[in-house]
Amino acid sequence: MALAMGVLIVLGLIGLAVAAGGVLVLLFVAILLASALEPIVGLIRDRLPLGRGATILVVYATFFLTVIGLALIVVPAAVAQGQEIVTGLPRVLDSVRSWAATLEPAILGDSITRLAESGEKVFTAPPAANPDQVVKVGTAAAEAAIALATLLTLVFFWLLEHARLQRYLLAYFPADNRAGARDIWNEVETRLGLWVRGQLTLMGTMGVATGTAYALLGVPGALLLGLIAAITEAIPIVGPLLGAIPAILVASTVSPQLALIVAGVYVVIQLIEGSVLVPLVMRNTIGISPLLVMLSLLVGAAAGGLLGALLAVPIVASAEIVLSRLQAREAPVAQDPAAIESPNEGVRDGYGRTLPESSESVNAQPQ
Repeated sequence: MALAMGVLIVLGLIGLAVAAGGVLVLLFVAILLASALEPIVGLIRDRLPLGRGATILVVYATFFLTVIGLALIVVPAAVAQGQEIVTGLPRVLDSVRSWAATLEPAILGDSITRLAESGEKVFTAPPAANPDQVVKVGTAAAEAAIALATLLTLVFFWLLEHARLQRYLLAYFPADNRAGARDIWNEVETRLGLWVRGQLTLMGTMGVATGTAYALLGVPGALLLGLIAAITEAIPIVGPLLGAIPAILVASTVSPQLALIVAGVYVVIQLIEGSVLVPLVMRNTIGISPLLVMLSLLVGAAAGGLLGALLAVPIVASAEIVLSRLQAREAPVAQDPAAIESPNEGVRDGYGRTLPESSESVNAQPQ
């Protein structure tokens, strides 16, 4: 009877978690952001005579104003540039069709023409918006605003109640295991905070660098393209490629030469970022194998689309920390001598990027 009740409770909890999947995702994002802000709270408390509550209010107010400022200033300007690009696409597509008609063999020209027609169907706006579309757009905007407000509220209360919540949950563990559980909790939050701060630094740097370069080159929609490059920077492995494609396509509407220049500039920026900025920023952040990164990325994208892909790596890294703590450290598994890396190969971070030899990986095993 007790076994049946336990199974029913577990199944009920799983069903509740599935039904509240959106809420759990929102909570995890809030924990990520709070983990990134927590060290800043401690730093300010060490330097200023403020209590924890007042310090949290200062840090949170700064964070809140930054988010709202980006939402009210950068996003509308980027959307306006996107509309300008879409408005000019029909003229560009007409010129592409005219050029394709002169190509030989004819099958090549037909293929390019069909591609241009497909692009026209995707980007050409409908002649008039019907009421249903207006309602859908308004509903989506309202849901996004509510989700943002909820997220910011969760971040604030997690920062405020973090210590009390930790003590409350650890009270359910046996007394002998509480210290170890607290260490796991703190290590997970520390690594998540490092990952978030590192990613935000790389995203901001990439967005500013590409946006400035596009503006100097005269590429239409430089702000929008820089914002796209910043967002895609958070996607492991394929992010840089996804960020380059829109810029090259938009530059090609001006001239093929400009498209080549944009591609070259993007490659140079990526090389500088990978060889200088990534080792500097991500030296102590999450370190998991490239295989786990790829698998988590594929599973996350299949389960939750783009958002799932963005959250997959920190989720897997958190699980790896927990599992590594549960391993039998007294009797480690011997490593295959053929699999030992050369000392000159260095350590790689969770995105497959080489880090300095002094970097420590979360999943390092004693030999």
